[in-house]
Amino acid sequence: MLVDYACTPEEVQQHFQSCGTVNRVTILTDKFGQPKGYAYVEFVEVDAVQNALLLNESELHGRQLKVCAKRTNVPGMKQYRGRRPNPYTAFRPRRPYMPPPFYSPYGYGKSPRFRRPMRYRPYN
Repeated sequence: MLVDYACTPEEVQQHFQSCGTVNRVTILTDKFGQPKGYAYVEFVEVDAVQNALLLNESELHGRQLKVCAKRTNVPGMKQYRGRRPNPYTAFRPRRPYMPPPFYSPYGYGKSPRFRRPMRYRPYN
């Protein structure tokens, strides 16, 4: 469900208390701990979910809520999804990487831009 960024779990629980007994409220946060604007409300009774769906488009903190039931995972389905094949490289056989046929006078991987400046060494 979409909620305002300033909402606390207690306020969300109080808003959905009329639907049924709230077991847990989880507000999703990013890696810095800032709210993402999404929340999960878990009810004790299964019937409470249908009541909560009736609160779709109700207001909390001046923001319209979007309430939807959680999609449940189907047992036996894989959780991991592999990378999608690139349609541009799917039909080409892979070849090992070959560097371009340009030979630098400074050697492989070196260029004058990255060279250290010459230091004065009087006794070498």
